[in-house]
Amino acid sequence: MEKLYHKLNQVGISCLVFGIITIIFGIGVGVVNIINGARMLGGKREIMF
Repeated sequence: MEKLYHKLNQVGISCLVFGIITIIFGIGVGVVNIINGARMLGGKREIMF
């Protein structure tokens, strides 16, 4: 029974770590998208058709 508790503890910790990494990655991608969008809007007047 104690092995089961130990395994559940490991799985819980790994899920928590994976969730934190996913949140950090998501925030990073969002910031990069905002920066790229601002660059595109800033360079809009330089485009000639």
